[in-house]
Amino acid sequence: MERRSARSAPDRDATLQALGADLRAALPRTLAANRMGGFLRDLRSDLIFLDEGALAVFDLPPDGFDGRPETLYARMVPEDVAGFREMVSRARSEPGDYGTYFRILGADGTIRWAHTQGVVERDAEGNPLRAIGIVRDASAELRHVAQQAVLEPQRRHQNDVVTATTAALSRALTVEDVLDALTSREILGPVGAQAISLTVLDQDRLRRIAVASLPMTMREEMEFSRIDADLPVAEAFRSHRPVFITRASVEAEWPQLWPHVKDTPLTAGAILPLIAQARPTGVLSIMYEGKTAFTPEEQNLLLALAATIAQSVQRAALYDEEHAMAVGLQQSMLPATIPDMPGVRVAVRYQPARTGHQIGGDWYDVVPLRGGRVGLVVGDVQGHDIQASAVMGQLRTALRAYAAEGHAPAAVMARASRFLQDLDTDRLATCIYVDLDPATGRARLVRAGHPGPVIRHADGSSSSPDVAGGLPFGLLQYSDAPYPTTELVLGPDETLLLCTDGLLEFRGEDIDVGERRIRSALYDGPGDLDRLAEYIVDTIETRQGQEDDVALLLATLAPGRDTAA
Repeated sequence: MERRSARSAPDRDATLQALGADLRAALPRTLAANRMGGFLRDLRSDLIFLDEGALAVFDLPPDGFDGRPETLYARMVPEDVAGFREMVSRARSEPGDYGTYFRILGADGTIRWAHTQGVVERDAEGNPLRAIGIVRDASAELRHVAQQAVLEPQRRHQNDVVTATTAALSRALTVEDVLDALTSREILGPVGAQAISLTVLDQDRLRRIAVASLPMTMREEMEFSRIDADLPVAEAFRSHRPVFITRASVEAEWPQLWPHVKDTPLTAGAILPLIAQARPTGVLSIMYEGKTAFTPEEQNLLLALAATIAQSVQRAALYDEEHAMAVGLQQSMLPATIPDMPGVRVAVRYQPARTGHQIGGDWYDVVPLRGGRVGLVVGDVQGHDIQASAVMGQLRTALRAYAAEGHAPAAVMARASRFLQDLDTDRLATCIYVDLDPATGRARLVRAGHPGPVIRHADGSSSSPDVAGGLPFGLLQYSDAPYPTTELVLGPDETLLLCTDGLLEFRGEDIDVGERRIRSALYDGPGDLDRLAEYIVDTIETRQGQEDDVALLLATLAPGRDTAA
């Protein structure tokens, strides 16, 4: 005999019908318990009915909704209302269901995500009658999205800070450049800091070398500190860890610092060690007004900035050190002193290139000649390396010896050119040599591929005399003709300027622009020869990046000397 089923078909149907009735009766409570609810929107009157669950989603009391869409829009985040209205408009005109996510402002000010989905019912002619659907709390499923929405402005700000700092430091070449960048509004502004300072290790103590907007007492009285001092700067340097301070923590934990902070508007600070290649090189202190704490994201950002700044400081310090060594070697090849010559005053300057630490071959010299005459020399060996400087030193010595032997200017230059050929180097050199008689002002000039002289007259105007030129040193002469010689007379109130092309040429500019700049400097510059030389060199510093070395020589006849026409 077959076993009877546990429940007959009629019993099963009756049970399912009873369950269906219970579900329909319990559906509103079930939806509400799951933070869901239903809505019905009459599209002719534009009134909306929300059941208990839907009211809970919008955080509205049962008697707190008047059926108007504007009441619901007031509960939404304002930025989401326009998109919600656009969705409703499309649902009226386009068949099919619809749905969207939006944010709701709770009565307590919290923001929650919600989702609605529905369908528009239409009459026989297709006219929209009503929209029916559900609305539910979507905070749990979109929690990550909500977090991203909150964090996105912070990330944009952090990106702005990193971009601004990187841009400012990318242009920094020397330590001074780095300090200027750190104390500029380009960094202070995006970081949101009120004050900033940079402290470095100076032998066995910490020394502040840059500061912006720091209170005066902290500038003057805390410029130096011991490494073992009970100060946040020293602690960050010793521990290699950042120290984040507030007014309360300074008063409680840093008694040496509190007297300098208590009467200021500063409320918080980030004291960040600068670590480069696992070695502490200094400490960056960033001070704030109004801030009372640092979020983990802010701390990570500041640490990243400190790492970038540490690399920039180390790179700039290395550049300064190498540049100083190069300049020292170059200057050791130049005359140690310029002798006092009867009847003539001379001022010289050597300015190394600012955009690199290679040494160059620019030089000047003043040579006592027979009969009270004076030899004035400015030259330039091709290249920017140790070999260029070494060739320059040998060539300067040789030319000086030929001039002191009493050879005519053309012969001096021809011998110097042959000397460079005999050195078996591929370097060329340019030079201008002036044999000046201080008693008469008569001068004989010879030029080997070098820029000609400029003369400042008594009224401040200047001119460039036409001086015949020959080939640069080191090139084979294709004839026996000597270097051409040009003669002129230097007046008692006139100044002779000789220089290398670094004073005249600049990337993107024609040499004529450089010559006009020099003439302007001669016109505007002081009468004193040494001050005038310094003034002219300063005009080079004002240009954006001096790319070549500069050798400058100024000469004028001493007062009381007669000149002959």
